[in-house]
This record gives sequence, C-alpha cells and structure tokens, in this order.
Amino acid sequence: MAAKIALVALAVAGVALAIAVSVAMASLPGFEELKSSPNGQMVQVHARDGKIIASIGPSYGQWLSYDQIPDTMANAMVAVEDRRFYNHLGVDPIGLTRAVMVRVERGRWVQGGSTITQQLARNIFLTNVRTFGRKFREAILALALEQRFTKREILELYLNRVYFGGGAYGIDAASRKFFGHPATELSLSEAAIIAGLVKAPSRYAPSADPQAAQNRAAVVVKVMRDQGRISAAEAAATDLKNIRFVAQPRETSVRYFTDWALAQLDSLTDETVRSLEVWTTLDLDMQKAADDAIDHFTPAGAQGALIALDNDGAVRAMVGGRDYVTSIYNRGTQAERQSGSSFKLFTYLAAIEDGATPDDIVVDEPITVEGWSPRNSGRGYAGEMTLRQAFAYSVNTVAVKMGLRVGFDTVADMARRFGITTPISTRPSTVLGVSDVRLIDMTRAYASVASGGTAVVPYAITRVTTGRNEVLFERVPEEPRVLVAPWVAASMTDLLKAAVETGTGRAAQIGRPLAGKTGTTSSNRDGWFLGFTKTMTTGVWMGRDDAKAVAGLQGGRAPAQAFASFMKKALQKVPVGDLTTELTLPAGHIEPDDEVYGLGPYEDDGMMVDPDGMPLGGGAPANTGPPTNGQPRLDENWLNEVLGENRPAQ
Repeated sequence: MAAKIALVALAVAGVALAIAVSVAMASLPGFEELKSSPNGQMVQVHARDGKIIASIGPSYGQWLSYDQIPDTMANAMVAVEDRRFYNHLGVDPIGLTRAVMVRVERGRWVQGGSTITQQLARNIFLTNVRTFGRKFREAILALALEQRFTKREILELYLNRVYFGGGAYGIDAASRKFFGHPATELSLSEAAIIAGLVKAPSRYAPSADPQAAQNRAAVVVKVMRDQGRISAAEAAATDLKNIRFVAQPRETSVRYFTDWALAQLDSLTDETVRSLEVWTTLDLDMQKAADDAIDHFTPAGAQGALIALDNDGAVRAMVGGRDYVTSIYNRGTQAERQSGSSFKLFTYLAAIEDGATPDDIVVDEPITVEGWSPRNSGRGYAGEMTLRQAFAYSVNTVAVKMGLRVGFDTVADMARRFGITTPISTRPSTVLGVSDVRLIDMTRAYASVASGGTAVVPYAITRVTTGRNEVLFERVPEEPRVLVAPWVAASMTDLLKAAVETGTGRAAQIGRPLAGKTGTTSSNRDGWFLGFTKTMTTGVWMGRDDAKAVAGLQGGRAPAQAFASFMKKALQKVPVGDLTTELTLPAGHIEPDDEVYGLGPYEDDGMMVDPDGMPLGGGAPANTGPPTNGQPRLDENWLNEVLGENRPAQ
C-alpha cells in the first residue's frame, strides 16, 4: 500500500514538474532577445564638488557566436563548471543531491551543485541569495532552458553573459581586460585563467591577485587533463607562470571610499535597472592630503588608513591602504585591530560620568587586579598626579584604577554606547585597548566627544538620482541623540587637549586648538592617533596586515605625524575655533574630596604635597621645574624623567 502511495505521489510530482517547466518555457524570451539585453546597471559617483570620481558598471565585449568561441575556452569552462553538461537535461542529479546533503548537514550552502544551465538561469532571471526556494526556481528555469535552446546556444549565452571579475561580463570583455586582445585569440593558459574566475571573481581576478588567478588556472588545467579534454602533453606545455597580464589602469584611494559608500546604496533605493547618479561627501582636496600623509609617514612594510569626519558625520576623506590596486581591503572600515591606549577614551568617559574631574589627584603606583599587574611604558611610577596628567601621559595604572572605580562592564558599555560594534572584553585589561576595533568606529567615537556628547554617525551619500534627475533619495539630518551630558564631553575634551599639548600626542600639534589621543599595542604591532578640532575629527591607524611588529611604530610618532600633516592641509581654509573644555557641572555636584575632607592645608597648584614638598602617597620628590612659592612642582619635565619619557609612550 505504501509503495502504491509513493508511486502515486511520484507521478503527481512528475506531472506538476512537467507543468511548471512548460509554463516557464512558454514565458522564456527568445534567443535573440536574450543576446540583446545584457543585465547590469551603470552608477556614476560624484564628489562633494560634483566631479565624477567613479563610474561603476558592467563592461561587455563583442558578442561571440558559438563558432567564434575557441574550443579550449568552451572545454575549459565545461570541465571546471559542469563536467556532465552535454549529458544532463539542465539539472545534474548527482551534483544537486550532493549539494543538498551538504546543505542539510552543515546548515548552509557550501557547494553549489549548479550546472552551467542553472547558472545561466540565475544570472539572467534570479538573484544570488542561496535558499531552497531559489534553487527550486533555478532548477525549473534550467529545465525550461534546455527544452527551449540547444546546448550550443546555452553555452554561447553563458560564455557571453557570465561575470569574470573586474567589471567584465563575458569572455571577450574578460580577455580584453586581462590580456589585451579579443577572446577569439585566447590560448589554453589564458582560457584556463578565465574559466577559473567564475568560482570567485573578486578573489581570483588577475586585477586583484595575479598569483591567485594562476593557482586557480592550474587547477583548471589539471581537471581538463583528468577529463581527457586536453592531452598530458598539452597540460605539461601550458605555461601559467609566464603568462602576461595587461597592466590595469591605476585606481586611486578614492575607490576605498566609493566601495564603502556604494555598499550602502541598496538600503537607500531599490532601483536596479536605470542608471544612477550618486552624490557623496568626499572632498577631493582633503582626499589628496590624506593620500599624501599616509604615503609619506607610514613605515616601510606597513599599511596605513585614515578617516576624516565633519562634525555631522560626513566623511570628507577615506584612505583604506597604501595602494588600492595592490589591495582593495579597506583597513579603515574592515580591519579589526587592538587600539591600545586610544581605547582609554571610554574608561575616562565612564569615570567622568561617575564624578571624576580632570583636577582629581590620583596615584601612579603598582597595582594588581585579578592576578594581572599592568605596567607603564617607562616601567616607572610617578606617585601623585592629576587625572589630566595621568591621561596626557597615558599612565596605565591610573587607567586601570579608573576601570576599577566604575567597573569594567561599564567601560565596555560606554564603548558600545559610542558606536564600537566589535566584541568588547570585560576583563581588566580592556581599559588598555586589548579588544579589536575598527578605525571608523573609533573615529566616530572621538567625533561624538567633539560634538559635545551627541552621537555622530558616519555617512557618505547625500543624494541619489536617476540619469534623468529623478530624485530617489535625499539625506535628511537625523535627530540628535545624546550619549553623555555636555559637561562630561567637555571634561573629556580637557583631558584630550592635555594629551596633545603636554603628553604623548605632542607630534600631532597643528597650530590651532586640538584634542586627541595616541594608541600603541604591544610589540609595536599597531599605532593609532585620533583627534579633533572644532570642525573635524580624524583617525589614523598604521600596522602590518599580518599583525607582525613594526620597528619604531608608536601612536605618538608616525600616526600623529600623518594626522598633523593631513589636518594642516585639510583645515587651511577653515577658521580657527576653540574647543569646549569647561561647562557648569550639574546642580548639586560636589567633588568627593571636598565633601569629605574640605580643602587640605598643603594643596598647592592642583597637587597635594606634604610640608616637605613630597607628593602625598609617596613617590619621587617633585624636584625639577621652576619652584612655586618655594615648593617643587610636579610638571611635564618631572613626569618625563620619572616615566622614561621624551618620546611618546603610547
């Protein structure tokens, strides 16, 4: 009985499948129509001043009939993409079964199992979203295509429509882009290169990684030999190492920005057919200054990134690496690296919100938390100092004390509040920047302090129109969202100013009011500088992609110098503006020491000293610098000596 039910169900399913295929086949365009309607959308990107900075869209070469396509090209594609192409009806049961089993086993699509016909159906009629529903529609369309067209016609459509990376659609466009000649002249080695691109165009395209393209082509040649499509002698004679690629037009760092901006386009408009004009925030003069700064100051063998934001979040410059052609990886928006002491921003914000002030007296001394004993860069301890001085000189022990004061969970929460999107540790060491962060998130956080504690969200696109000037999107400023009270931001700005004026960030000075912070990770793997003026916030990161040490790399050196170089040029025509460092504290706010002890008899110029001029709590005597009323002063020179300074520590 069960067998009969199964047979009936199978028969019904077969009839339903036949009907679905017939309906799909009836709705298919004709062969000539498919030839004349390539898919793709042209997008022109404009800078802030209206200049076109990028034209993005598909590139199609000459349409080649099946007879014009070299046999080696057709054989290479069939060998690597669909070895049973000439034997199935559009769907390969073996490959499809294997793909579905792996999908069920692993919970995600790992291998496609799609035939050339299925890929053609997807490229023309469907999307790349991997779901069971799409796979079913893809299979129905593939069966319909096989009923409507011959194998030769299907292969002709496929080879003239498939995407090969670098903006090239079809084998002729790919051949011209990568080898400088028509596809009719493709050699076996060149055909193997092109056939190998379909699996992952962005990874294997010669314009992005020639070595990866050659390695993939070697796999194609081996598969062709194993399937008998070429002889062993032909395979052995194929020279992939000496293949010559056409030099690609030099892309500028603007492409880091346009890649990042255009990725947001789908959320702004659902237009996918008509050409688009995209108007952005990029300032070309600032971008040139950013390029120059990263190129000049980044240490040899290292990479650099820079992001500059206006107060409202408009991205004015973005450099994601030293050379876009060599590497399209955007280290400003994608790389996740430890931030070192630049992360102390969140520790001190939390402490200030808890009631700490820049003039509070703290003690730099050995401390152990949960078995961990942080050390300062100079390996020394300075005793008593103000919170302002501790931040300016990036004193690690005091930062840990501030973390203990508010709780390390609170520090992590403050980082998330200010826009850090990567996972944040809640261990004590988090206050010293051991969690991985992105430059764009850190720059956003510093910009939010510059804006008085109001959230700043980076944005790139101000308007999107069609080619006929129909407005599809117009940016409307968001309602301000307060992250911390203005007085908290003002006190934090006070600390950041001190770091630039007297502390580890002195190399970043630009001759106008400036606030900022350095960051250096262990063994000099990463160097950071983030800072802001009245109108602009800029973040700089430097380091190696493999996270190996870079000799001499410290946040207070190359990153701070690159920051200064950029900001001097970027702000040439911008009026000088003061930073807000003082605001009236909330009503009822009383400093803890004043409330409990009142003013001490030996308080002198912001430093608590005993009758002999020794800082309270021990430490070295303040015996350098000019005297004040006969008393030694704890000042910059003394801190330099005790902390092993006269070089930026972190």
